[in-house]
Amino acid sequence: MAATSAIAADEPSDKKKNEESMELQEIVVTARKREEDILKTPVSVAAITGAEIDQKGIVSINNLADQTAGLNINNNSSGRSDRSFQQIILRGFTPATTDSTPVATFIDGVPVSSPTAVMSVSNPERVELLRGPQSAYFGRNAFAGALNVVNKLPGNDYGGSVTAMVGTHNNRRLQAEVDGPIVDDKVGFRIGADHYSKDGSYKNAANPSQTLGDQSSTSGNALLTVKPTENLSIKAFGLISHDDDGPAAMGLLSAIQVKDSSGNIVVPNQSNCTLNGHPFFCGTTPSLPSGSPATDAVADSYVRKALAVTKNRIIDSGEGVQKYGLVRDYKHGHLTVDYEIPDTSFTVSSLTGYNREQWSSLSDIVNYDGSGIANPTYTAANGQRSYYSAAYLVESVTKDWSQELRLSYDNAGPLRGVAGFSYLNSDNLRTVDSLDNIVANKQVTPSGKSETETLSGFFGITYDITSKLTASAEGRYQVDKLYSYIASTGDLTVTDSTFIPAGTYKAGSLLGSRDYTNFLPRFIVQYNWTDDLMSYISVAKGVNTAALNTGVAYYSGQTATVAKSLGVDLFVRPEKVTTYEFGIKGKALEGQMNFTAAAYYSQWRDQLNQVIQTFVLSGGGFGSVYGTINAGSTDMTGLELQGSYRLNHMITLNAAGAYTNSDVQKYNDPLVTNYSGISNFKGKELPNVSKYSATAGINFNGDFKSWGNATWFSRLDYSYKSGFWTDVANVVKTQDAHVFNFRTGITKGPVSVDFFVNNLFDNTSYVSANDGILFNPSSTYYNNATIRVGLREHRTLGLQMKYKF
Repeated sequence: MAATSAIAADEPSDKKKNEESMELQEIVVTARKREEDILKTPVSVAAITGAEIDQKGIVSINNLADQTAGLNINNNSSGRSDRSFQQIILRGFTPATTDSTPVATFIDGVPVSSPTAVMSVSNPERVELLRGPQSAYFGRNAFAGALNVVNKLPGNDYGGSVTAMVGTHNNRRLQAEVDGPIVDDKVGFRIGADHYSKDGSYKNAANPSQTLGDQSSTSGNALLTVKPTENLSIKAFGLISHDDDGPAAMGLLSAIQVKDSSGNIVVPNQSNCTLNGHPFFCGTTPSLPSGSPATDAVADSYVRKALAVTKNRIIDSGEGVQKYGLVRDYKHGHLTVDYEIPDTSFTVSSLTGYNREQWSSLSDIVNYDGSGIANPTYTAANGQRSYYSAAYLVESVTKDWSQELRLSYDNAGPLRGVAGFSYLNSDNLRTVDSLDNIVANKQVTPSGKSETETLSGFFGITYDITSKLTASAEGRYQVDKLYSYIASTGDLTVTDSTFIPAGTYKAGSLLGSRDYTNFLPRFIVQYNWTDDLMSYISVAKGVNTAALNTGVAYYSGQTATVAKSLGVDLFVRPEKVTTYEFGIKGKALEGQMNFTAAAYYSQWRDQLNQVIQTFVLSGGGFGSVYGTINAGSTDMTGLELQGSYRLNHMITLNAAGAYTNSDVQKYNDPLVTNYSGISNFKGKELPNVSKYSATAGINFNGDFKSWGNATWFSRLDYSYKSGFWTDVANVVKTQDAHVFNFRTGITKGPVSVDFFVNNLFDNTSYVSANDGILFNPSSTYYNNATIRVGLREHRTLGLQMKYKF
């Protein structure tokens, strides 16, 4: 993502201007709730225009991360590399829990609850990535940054486009949009629809007729703009999307061998070292073994029987997953109103938003083919499979609504400011259960609801001390209220008061609540050396919402004692960060070149980490506890660079790079300690982060002068991301990734035809990697005996055609 010139998609007037001038196109961003030139904004911002999204073939949040230095997406935190838990990793702030969200996502400045939603906006004006704490203006969860999609406003004339794409691996896309005026200069509309699907790049070794990594997404959105008077502007936007994916494209690397009932090796031992008496991996992650990837993904009568159970389901069985994979439905709507008070410099703004997301996922967490291994717990009476599997159904329903009111003051004088308040209410209900339990009990194990209310007031004041020196003071006073409820399906009797008072709790009643209050300031000093060069320094604080461990209410006796010894409690303090940043931005060569650079130092405190502990029960057998704790603190340092250069009327170059370093001061991870023997992680680096990353691109474009108004373009984009550690022990790291994408096209009148090759040289480096337990019926659990890896899509060729009208 870089502030480059979208030459191939310029409107006629812009195209003429570009032919006469070599100056790069200016990009406007809303990092401080007002429109500003990206090169004048004292925040580290990357932006990509809608034209560039189209020209680069970006169709998912993963595509966006692949082509952005310093940005990673972790799809693997829940043990399956699918789209259920998509976590944005920015500046190395790796979330250690499935629900942690260090980067907040928005559409038109209104919160959305899923990163998937931001790529479902049809032909946006631009996508803005704001780095560093953005709590002062964007509130909760803007801990490491914010990702904001800005809708394109309807034009003054009726128009639209239809786009069709086909490619290898059964890639298909059909997109259409139309916009225009309903009432000239008063009412306009934009409607878009998109369907994208693909087969996975990998055959399932357990079922060769099936591919792993199949994905399908269908979305529709509509924007209505109303301007009844010169001072009043209203925008209403709605979005619906549906995802239907197959089993995830992931592989298993195991440090322990697994054999089937006939003595054949199902999972080979690939370990190359021993740590604390446990076999494991050291150095670089090995390649996938033969016969991999493989997973049990047969939707047989056993699966159908379990998925037909309706008791305690939070999603109707007809709307949930019907096979191995993921089904998700998302709805978003927002209304924004801006009123410029006549004869003043004040504007009153209102932003109202609503989100509802539900998803249902079925996966086998053994992550290998267990069809040849006898199930030791199988009997004809219990309805289980005769062979070994560990299939789990996970379902989630999240709802939230938000309201923001603000008053802005902006005039030609030295003083500008904004003040307002916001409210956000979010509740989540999630169930997790094995198919064996569902079949045996004829119900899904119920779970209690968690709810968060956030009420905050915020302000921002900017003052031009001199014509060159500007200072800004911003802040947000935020109160987070967390509520934990027991399941609504039955009363709960608590006999152990380790975590909550003993007694009987009525179904659906409040288990406990806690308030957390924080003041989150940001101070910026900006100096304009010339009209084309500025620098800034800033200090900002951020907070990531506290966590809940609702499950501790069901712990008693030895289990409760073990959980308490790990630091697990019902409520977990929020994470905090303080970031110091220095940046420089500018342009040169009469606007042919632009550049930005930022260096930062962050202190991450009260980090959240998910801990799991398996232990021997005093009466025999094994027990386990899990929960989220405040694990420790880490110092983060980094450098971000990006720039563009228009070499001539035909060639434009762009490049970006990021150095992302983490220095652990203290950390608590019992599972990693158990296998590695390392308990003091001081000086280690955080996992799932590429320390070095870079992107580079070259764009050629020109005219076919002998063929009317025809134009052409060709571009080559390169992305590099260094390997990342799988855990905080820093003993095994993934391979470096070098990925090239190529695209070329011709436009003649209203018709454009593009040919593309993604992953040109078929790089196979892993896109994610997490430690895991080896599930095997013939032995006990092995702590961190496996690494589950997300697999990169193979080389894909395709052809796209667009017709504009």
